[in-house]
Amino acid sequence: MPGSQSKPTGLLDTVAGMADQPLTARGAATHGRILDVATREFAEHGIAGARIERIVAEARTNKAQLYAYFGSKEGLFDAIFAGSLERIVNVVPVDATDLADWAVRLYDEYLRRPDLIRLATWARLERRPTGHLVAEVDRLDDHKLRAIADAQAEGIVRPGDPFDVMAMVIAMSMAWSPVSNVYAASAGEPEELHGRRRALLRDTVRRAVTTG
Repeated sequence: MPGSQSKPTGLLDTVAGMADQPLTARGAATHGRILDVATREFAEHGIAGARIERIVAEARTNKAQLYAYFGSKEGLFDAIFAGSLERIVNVVPVDATDLADWAVRLYDEYLRRPDLIRLATWARLERRPTGHLVAEVDRLDDHKLRAIADAQAEGIVRPGDPFDVMAMVIAMSMAWSPVSNVYAASAGEPEELHGRRRALLRDTVRRAVTTG
C-alpha cells in the first residue's frame, strides 16, 4: 500500500529465510560441515581474516556450493553468529531470581564453547564498535529485561536500569572468558580451580545485584 512501511528485516529474519530453503540429505550434511568448519575459522581469524578457501577445503565442498547456501562470506558469518546468539539464549536461560547462578552458568558455557564468545568479540570489533552488539530488531534480551524488572518489583534485585543490571552480571561472568584481557580460562584447567572461580563469581554477583 502506498505510504506503508514494512517491518525492518534484521539478521535473524534473513538467516531464518535462508534456513527455510529445502535441502537433500546430502545437501544438509554439506551445509552442516560448512557451518562447523566456518565457526572455527571465524572464531580464530575474524570476519576479515577468515578464508573461504580454507573453509571449503576442510568442509569437502566448493565455493559454488557455499555461496549457494549462504550468498557470501558475510552471509555465512551472519548464519553462524545468529546461531551463536540463539544458543546462548536457549542453553543459558536467565533466572532473574538467582542472577548469581545465571552468571555461573554463563561461565560454564564459555568454557564449553569458547568459540561463541570469540564470534561475539569479532562482531564487536569489526561490525559494531559502539552501542548494542546487534541491531535493535535482532536483540534477544527483551525477556531477560522483563524478568529482571519483575525481580526488581518483588524486591529481589537491586533497583536500576534492568539493562545495566544485566550488562553488569554478564561482564562479571566474563571475567575469565576466552577474550579476557587479564586471564582466559580453559576447560582443561583443574576442576578445583573452576570451583573456586564459580564460588567467587556467585558471591560477587549476589552481593552486587541482589537486595537483602
